[in-house]
Amino acid sequence: MQQRKTCCRHHSSGQNSAVINPINSCIIALFLNLTNANILTNTQITWQTLQPDSARYHSIFSNLSLEDSDSLAAVQPRLLNALAHLHHQTIGFPLLLLRSQENRDYLACIAEAAERFQPDEPTLHGGDYLIMGDSVSLQPASNPDRPFTSQGGVHIADWFEPEQLFGCVRQYKDRIQPEPGLIHRANGGTLILAVTPLLAQPLMWLRLRKCIELGRFDWYSQDERQPLPVAIPSLPLDLRLVLCGERDALASFQEMDAEVHEMALYSEFEENLQINDEDDMTNWCQWTLAQAEKAELAAPDADFWPLLINEAVRMTGDQETLPLCPRWLRRQLQEAALHGESLNAVALKDALEAREWRESYLAERMRDEILLDQIMIETDGERVGQINGLSVVEFPGHPRPWGEPSRITCVVHPGDGEFNDVERKAELGGNIHAKGMMIMQAYLIAELELDQQLPFSASVVFEQSYSEVDGDSASLAELCALISALANQPLTQQIAVTGSVDQFGNVQPVGGLNEKIEGFFHICDARGLTGKQGVILPASNVRHLSLSQEVVKAVKEEQFHLWAIESVADALPLLTGMAWNSESGESLMNLIQERITQFNQPEVRQRPWPLRWMNWFNHR
Repeated sequence: MQQRKTCCRHHSSGQNSAVINPINSCIIALFLNLTNANILTNTQITWQTLQPDSARYHSIFSNLSLEDSDSLAAVQPRLLNALAHLHHQTIGFPLLLLRSQENRDYLACIAEAAERFQPDEPTLHGGDYLIMGDSVSLQPASNPDRPFTSQGGVHIADWFEPEQLFGCVRQYKDRIQPEPGLIHRANGGTLILAVTPLLAQPLMWLRLRKCIELGRFDWYSQDERQPLPVAIPSLPLDLRLVLCGERDALASFQEMDAEVHEMALYSEFEENLQINDEDDMTNWCQWTLAQAEKAELAAPDADFWPLLINEAVRMTGDQETLPLCPRWLRRQLQEAALHGESLNAVALKDALEAREWRESYLAERMRDEILLDQIMIETDGERVGQINGLSVVEFPGHPRPWGEPSRITCVVHPGDGEFNDVERKAELGGNIHAKGMMIMQAYLIAELELDQQLPFSASVVFEQSYSEVDGDSASLAELCALISALANQPLTQQIAVTGSVDQFGNVQPVGGLNEKIEGFFHICDARGLTGKQGVILPASNVRHLSLSQEVVKAVKEEQFHLWAIESVADALPLLTGMAWNSESGESLMNLIQERITQFNQPEVRQRPWPLRWMNWFNHR
């Protein structure tokens, strides 16, 4: 090890290199070239993996039908199971808390599922109010057409006020008239409500809870200062309740009424479907067909499905997961219908391109800033301690996130081993970003195996960043920049990097991958593709790829490249042309250790020649 350090010192300091055997130097260089070539080949991603493989399902797309299918049962088994328990529950509080969106499209799907558990022969519930002057009496339910007589059924509401939920008592001069609300029309059946209105008006929930617990509806005046002119008998009530909301809304409901929350059933409207085989793909396609039918649209053509799957994967972020959101699916279908006479690939492609163009104003302006050199991003050449990281920009109020490269730089100088995170010190770095920086530092210190404190300090920063930076997806890029600065070895600027690292140097998956890759590609494409540009990404992120066709085309023609890596050691040869650690030949770790050795054991500075002459004279 010591001898290898000495060779490195002679080579790097430019001293007499004749002491190194030329044959051995050629062998070492050939070994490094072969190693780097193997890394380039083994980690490079083929163009076929850049989009989900939908070709294997072509036979399904050509033979789709809703006949003899039950797409709801296939994709929402948890919902149906929970509703079955709710309708057969005989004790306890008849409440189902369902995690779902609160819009009418979702509530309609839930109502469709609840309809399956309604009795085949409905019975009458409630009663009939008989008003005689100043007297109001309740008669048994006998006529389903009467306002307070109900046959049950399923009723939904995404927003409601107390009068809509509980009804009211209207007074016309000397005559009064009770009017029914949602709970009267749903009496004997199921009432499906969004939870947000109840959170906004907690008194509504307290009254609704009391009605369900007591099994009766009591009439109260809407004005506390003015009681009802007459007493109105209570109405028998038999009601099953489903409250729908997102997780944060259900958490607020739990805080509002922890007792009922503990007694309630809980389930979820499943947002995604895992695609493991042809049966799963068939179920998803039939669910989509059902949404087209509800939107009164024709069935899509066979070539429509692969493009829809590509867009669906971009939404879910996983090639093996497709969305079940009825509102999202109907939007794709309806927009495609506006761009063609039938639902085919051309119509969907035109719809997606038109939507992207409408929503890309901010992204294009940011790209122009880079191309006009107002934001300094290099896509050619080499730099020590500088690398192109990748980030995703999410602007408040903007519907579409986009990716853009970020110039990350690192400088080192003699010091006490401190790593300065400039973003954190300037209060522009979030907690997760700070965590990634500390993990990165821990890995490097452990790898160097130093007997003493690192004699260098480093400073890492996102250049030209004027807003908060958070997340650990740049920790791999920051680590490579730090190693480059410590080893004084340049990094290629033609390759951008994304990924987080752990304390053992393993590269972990990150989010927003498609947007990040496309953001860097657009910059490289605008400046001219060289055939050497590309992106390094975590190997575990390959399943999340669903890139645009122009990126796929460039990769297929070898004008742009993607490398999937599993460790820091895989990334560094791609960026520097040199291995991180090698038993034979020069490596980045050896260069860093050599630099530390030189710093800790500086050579004795020679005195100027007049002083040296005087020193010789004194010895004489």
